[in-house]
Amino acid sequence: MARTESPVDRTEIPSLHDADELTCDVLVIGGGTAGTMAALTAAEHGANVLLLEKAHVRHSGALAMGMDGVNNAVVPGRAEPDDYVAEITRANDGIVNQATVRQTATRGFSMVQRLESYGVKFEKDEHGDYAVRQVHRSGSYVLPMPEGKDVKKVLYRQLRRREMRERIRIENRVMPVRVLTADGRAVGAAGFDTRTGRFVTVRAGAVILATGACGRLGLPASGYLYGTYENPTNAGDGYAMAYHAGAELSGIECFQINPLIKDYNGPACAYVANPFGGYQVNRHGERFVDSDYWSGQMMAEFAAEVASERGPVYLKLSHLPEESVAALEDILHSTERPTRGTFHANRGHDYRTHDIEMHISEIGLCGGHSASGVWVDEHARTTVPGLYAAGDLACVPHNYMIGAFVFGDLAGADAATEHRSYEGELPPDQLRDAHELIYRPLRNPDGPPQPQVEYKLRRFVNDYVAPPKSGARLSLAVEAFERMRDEIAGMGGQTPHELMRCAEVDFIRDCAELAARSSLARTESRWGLYHERTDIPQRDDTDWLVHLNVRKAADGSMEFLTRPVAPYLVPVEGFEPTGGDVSVLGEVHPEQVATAGPREVAPVGSGTVKTRTVLPTATAPSPRILELLALAEDQPGLPELRPYLTDPDPAVRRTAVATLTETAPDGTGPALATALGDPDTGVRELAADSLRELVEVLPPEEALRDALIEALALDDPGREGVRAAALDVLRALRLGSAALYARTLADPDLGVRIQTVRALVSVDAVSELARAAADTSREVRVAAAHGLGTVGTPDDLKPLLADTDALVRAAALTALATTGCPPPLDTAATAALNDPAWQVRSGAATALGAAAPELAVPALAEALSDAFADVRKAAVRALRRHDGRPGVADALASVAGDADADVRAYARL
Repeated sequence: MARTESPVDRTEIPSLHDADELTCDVLVIGGGTAGTMAALTAAEHGANVLLLEKAHVRHSGALAMGMDGVNNAVVPGRAEPDDYVAEITRANDGIVNQATVRQTATRGFSMVQRLESYGVKFEKDEHGDYAVRQVHRSGSYVLPMPEGKDVKKVLYRQLRRREMRERIRIENRVMPVRVLTADGRAVGAAGFDTRTGRFVTVRAGAVILATGACGRLGLPASGYLYGTYENPTNAGDGYAMAYHAGAELSGIECFQINPLIKDYNGPACAYVANPFGGYQVNRHGERFVDSDYWSGQMMAEFAAEVASERGPVYLKLSHLPEESVAALEDILHSTERPTRGTFHANRGHDYRTHDIEMHISEIGLCGGHSASGVWVDEHARTTVPGLYAAGDLACVPHNYMIGAFVFGDLAGADAATEHRSYEGELPPDQLRDAHELIYRPLRNPDGPPQPQVEYKLRRFVNDYVAPPKSGARLSLAVEAFERMRDEIAGMGGQTPHELMRCAEVDFIRDCAELAARSSLARTESRWGLYHERTDIPQRDDTDWLVHLNVRKAADGSMEFLTRPVAPYLVPVEGFEPTGGDVSVLGEVHPEQVATAGPREVAPVGSGTVKTRTVLPTATAPSPRILELLALAEDQPGLPELRPYLTDPDPAVRRTAVATLTETAPDGTGPALATALGDPDTGVRELAADSLRELVEVLPPEEALRDALIEALALDDPGREGVRAAALDVLRALRLGSAALYARTLADPDLGVRIQTVRALVSVDAVSELARAAADTSREVRVAAAHGLGTVGTPDDLKPLLADTDALVRAAALTALATTGCPPPLDTAATAALNDPAWQVRSGAATALGAAAPELAVPALAEALSDAFADVRKAAVRALRRHDGRPGVADALASVAGDADADVRAYARL
């Protein structure tokens, strides 16, 4: 049935029986990371898919603003699946279903490759290998995404392919509020149109929940309702829908808490900064984190340092060279948060002169970054047949973006294979309840407005539920959330948008009560700050090495049960789960908090008690743009787009380039490369960005190569970005040669020369790289050192080892760790341990990791007393390469009590 577009009258409530009914094999709720992948996979398996999104799929979900990297890439040759499973098990204090975590570990790399085939770009080195970084002390899992801002656009392009549009129906601006069940299985959903207010029902063979985290649970320090660390549109919709459908939720007492920038609800991005040399310090400049992996224990250490006399805490960047700072600014002020640069600028702060003060976020629920979500098995199935969960909503600890894609894929495949459209009657009582939940604000148009009620609710979350927790505060929370049922039911609304916001408050209240009662039920402390109970401060593996699950009982109460941790697939020292039977705990009741201490009966009396950017001047858009946007909906080929690519109006040409990028028909590469020569700066920049975005899916054809070579010849001012982009694409697609790249070694632009060095490394052009080693720019010489460390020999690095610039010498010494550090270079590296610059001393220590142990071990042992912590850290890591040699164990033991947490930890490892 077609959906009607007439808006609901402010005084009328749509009839329960006048609904827009939709039918499908597989219903996907949520158009973000996991939901998009679930829809694509289900359609590929032959199912008719309906994708519901309360916003618009093009811009929805946590991925919409882009992604700076993958936190859990298990890339062959760089990491092992079993090591990753063990890391997640340790980070989650042993309480994991390893079968689910292993799905991400084993399927993640093929998902990276699948995303690449769509056009998602992951950072690679000059030889095309994935540039995986080590951020934590154990395991190399972080894979940067330099063009990550475009991930959602790439996925939307896949959804709009002709073959997908035949299988996937997208309904934007439709918000489900309940999953419908019949005969013990999921059969559809009920919701409404957030623009028209129409009641919408869906009849489905299977339902996949992919609604993201509950990011709007705690209240940010700013008090702004939508200033949350997580995507604020994620209000716990899926948590509440799964709970009311009868599915089990797990780990709801294990909160998500993150470090963030003080007064700015965005991540400090240590994941991004760490590979560039940034790290967290206290106000004395001391690294203090002992935990080896991102976890609640790490957050506990962070919170303790902030609260101590050693606080505040900073992300230290001011010690970094200009090229590192500039690269970080490019990532952090664009892909990560476009407002971040403005925030720092308005405070007069610069990474070159100011380290970034950090603080702690509000609490939230998130499986992907913590361990609180809907219980699923290794196929993304919940405990309700026909109902699936994927992404941050599903309880697969520390699953992150790749895990969301993997479980979206698993859910889509299983749902399409096992289920087809439901033919029976939709349950009238559930439809009635959903209808009442949606439209009750219209019955109270003058009731309390949603922002006021939501602020009060989330303030109670901060006051009573946020760690450190106690039984008394959690009990007060349960009372408050029960009391607020009536206040929430009395909220007023007059428009469909207000109906959506009111429904979200109902979801938040459900999640708040689930969080408080779950925290009461687990009578121990675990996961560091995530579940720290001051009244029960010890971890109890004897009684509580179990999953704590909660579901809605037949009488409507919250019923708790424990599921023993299944025997591990990958052994982890310190934990030995044996499995066992599920144990039902029943309802968890709050403690007595009506009076301070035990209540005593008062004497009975004889009487009766009465009760800043400047925007261009707006001009009327060309009607050609409207024509082009309408044409784009029909997936035009290149011939249809060519007239717009050559239109006299640069605004039309810019729109044509954007359309070409989104639709990517045959011939896109040469057309975009031709646009690099456009007279308009905006067209050129957009074409350069588009080529980089699509580089993984562009065929390496001769026409593209010729057009890119023409772009390299554009040497007039303002074309530097064009030449850099042309080099980047030529290198990535293996279309260039050493002779071609050598032409730009003398380019006047620094960025072009650095790209030239990368291109030369990709073709093993050692002699040309030697020319770059004599460049007037330090940044180019540093890049040349790194490149020669990859493709050269120790002798090739000799000129750079004698460079006048300390950072160049440091880079050359570091490169020796890769090429080998033979005599007499090992003697030079030993002498460099006395260099005045700490960067050189650190590079020297790194180089000695590849030198003969007879010379290296004594020198490195002496370097362990260096005044600069990074030098000591480099010495520890280099000593580990000489493991088993005389003197190494004693040297490492000597720094077991080092003041720097990294030095201690690497020595311990």
